[in-house]
Amino acid sequence: MIRLEKVRVLFNQGTALEKVVLKNVSLAIEEGEVVTVIGGNGAGKSTLLNVLTGDINISQGRIFFEKTDVTRWPAEKRASMVARVFQDPLVGTCGSLTVEENLALAFYRGKNLGLGFALSLENRKAFVTFLERLNLGLEKRLKDPIGLLSGGQRQAISLIMAVLAPMQILVLDEHTAALDPRTAAFIIQLTRNIILEKNLTVLMVTHSMHQALEVGNRTLMLTEGEIVFDVKGRERSKLKEDDLLRLFKEVVHKTGEEDEILLNS
Repeated sequence: MIRLEKVRVLFNQGTALEKVVLKNVSLAIEEGEVVTVIGGNGAGKSTLLNVLTGDINISQGRIFFEKTDVTRWPAEKRASMVARVFQDPLVGTCGSLTVEENLALAFYRGKNLGLGFALSLENRKAFVTFLERLNLGLEKRLKDPIGLLSGGQRQAISLIMAVLAPMQILVLDEHTAALDPRTAAFIIQLTRNIILEKNLTVLMVTHSMHQALEVGNRTLMLTEGEIVFDVKGRERSKLKEDDLLRLFKEVVHKTGEEDEILLNS
């Protein structure tokens, strides 16, 4: 489903500030795999997601979705195949627009259609159906500016928005990090339900050792732009949070990276 071949990313290339952010990363992810990604600050986690969405151009290598080479595709062209939910709920939604206007924009992501067309009666009924499943009462607030909602409510809608239009790949960039533990647990359960229902291929960046093992079926660790740990199946099922934390600390000690580890977020 996703294949990266010797992907290399340099920032400030050719200057005194040149920095290698991804070092010849090769990675294959099968359709339907749900992969959690951990690593220290500056390890390349968000860059890896940006590479997939097309928000960062790679310096070297190739990227494939299925058998299609999307290496030079811009973000807007990839939008029909890959969607993203950000750490900050404010980033994934437009606070001055209403709930239904945000949903309408997501529903026609990548298409050149006006809001008037997107806010048809049929679409409004569909939005109500989607929101009712959240059990947050948001189906009654379609006309409210989304900026009036709480962070957890906006993040729940961001998840719904990400999968409204047909797509295959979902990338989650620490999408529960800005939430309190109770709300984070709700968003994680919602994420699982959506992934299962839509049969999505997922990369989820997290700082939580608990989430890294609780969610999905595969875990990667990035350090200094390289994949240093890749585990799935029975080997992964045997790991405990303490095992992953110990391995993380060993890597951090060797590389000098520093990071905050959240065990129970």
